[in-house]
Amino acid sequence: MEGTNDSSPNHFILVGFSDHPRLERILFVALLIAYLLTLLGNTTIILVSQQDPHLHTPMYFFLTHLSFLDLSFTTSSIPQLLYNLNGHDKTISYAGCTIQLFLFLGLGGVECLLLTVMAYDRFVAVCRPLRYMATMNHRLCQGLVSVAWGCGVANSLAMSPVTLCLPRCGHHKVDHFLCEMPALIRKACVNTVPVEVTVFVLVVGIVLSPLVFILVSYSYTVRAVLQIRSASGRQKAFNTCGSQLTVVSLFYGNIIYIYMQPGTSSSRDQGQFLTLFYNMVTPLLNPLIYTLRNKEVKGALRRLLLGPAR
Repeated sequence: MEGTNDSSPNHFILVGFSDHPRLERILFVALLIAYLLTLLGNTTIILVSQQDPHLHTPMYFFLTHLSFLDLSFTTSSIPQLLYNLNGHDKTISYAGCTIQLFLFLGLGGVECLLLTVMAYDRFVAVCRPLRYMATMNHRLCQGLVSVAWGCGVANSLAMSPVTLCLPRCGHHKVDHFLCEMPALIRKACVNTVPVEVTVFVLVVGIVLSPLVFILVSYSYTVRAVLQIRSASGRQKAFNTCGSQLTVVSLFYGNIIYIYMQPGTSSSRDQGQFLTLFYNMVTPLLNPLIYTLRNKEVKGALRRLLLGPAR
């Protein structure tokens, strides 16, 4: 790493965890296992949701998109991190950094909005059960997902160029394991306050506004669940809503902490571990959260593996 030409404009150096060589070896093994499990878990969710007719409902349509997002989100950075952890070469090309930043911001924005759509789906299912299938028809579901993807991509198109075009005065070492926006902003050699204000406004629109909608939606949903007379129905609704609220908490908690203060000089290792959490741990846990307490998914998985019961 020392011998790499730091002044070249054609690449960045991802410092990552290079100050802790022993930690790098441990992280490589742990992340490789976690990444493979993430691929397995989310691919299984997609296959089960597609193959089992019992799961051809709006909820599992959205869950399929969430699993695909988690696969894409993780794959946008973890293979590069594993490559860097496994050797002395910590470089990433400028084009690679651009793609990684674009995907990371875009897919993260889509996930924020998709979780909002899933909260609305649960609101209609619990609060308007008799009109659920008529309201959440296939056309509306497709439209909501398309809006989520469109807004996520637009958010990335707005934020990526602003971040990459900041002058860095020859400094190409990024104090992170990926080309993440806050780390790139901190390397700028100009006043970044206007950029930080722009980022803050966009984050309010793509992160905080959906979160407020999610919290309001679930407050109505929980109130409706408490009025369900059937104990089994109430338990089923609580399990589904509880799973989604757990996912929302895991994802949003880290996102808000990092992106609401993009230019602050908080601990480098702290920022990296927080990013690693929502980039690796959350996608790894999502399939477990949605399947361990969900009899429909467990039943569909059993039918897929063992065949229909006779």
